[in-house]
Amino acid sequence: MIEIPPQTGVAFRLERGQRLRVQDPRGQQVSDLFCFSAADAGEWLSSGRSVDYADTLLLTTGHALYSNRSRVMLRIVEDEVGRHDFLMTPCSLAMFQIVARDEAWHPSCHENLAKNLAPFGISPDQISTTFNIFMNVVFEPSGRIHIEPPLSRAGQSILFEAEMDLLVGLTACSHEETNNGHCKPITYTIQDTR
Repeated sequence: MIEIPPQTGVAFRLERGQRLRVQDPRGQQVSDLFCFSAADAGEWLSSGRSVDYADTLLLTTGHALYSNRSRVMLRIVEDEVGRHDFLMTPCSLAMFQIVARDEAWHPSCHENLAKNLAPFGISPDQISTTFNIFMNVVFEPSGRIHIEPPLSRAGQSILFEAEMDLLVGLTACSHEETNNGHCKPITYTIQDTR
């Protein structure tokens, strides 16, 4: 089990058939996930296609995460929480400056993803809407959305299986509001089932 410290991120290769378990060790902590095909960085995770093909905003066990080329990248094998977000982009310095109107630097998921994916030749502009694991976005009838505390309890997890060789970026989210006021670590394990 590998720990991602609060407000940081990692990047790694995940081969087809391997499983990735992302766990919330303390509870109420979000983890942003984004991935690319290891064979071609022009193929990346698509929230739009994934939501479209599943006919739901709330992806969970049995659903697939698709690429911009309509190929399955990851399949959700187990989900102990059942509430994740696939609408909001990773928090960024610009987001903190626009929303909070604070020009001071703040750690962000986009920066952490960009920093860790850079050694693999990925540029910041290639990182799009992430699968926000454990993030609890509430939808009102008016169409307005707002963030509530994650529903994940200490030790709960989600398990993915890779359907192609992938380059994965993963964070312990940096946005205090998203994590019920306190940023905490995330852990992950890679299981070889081949």
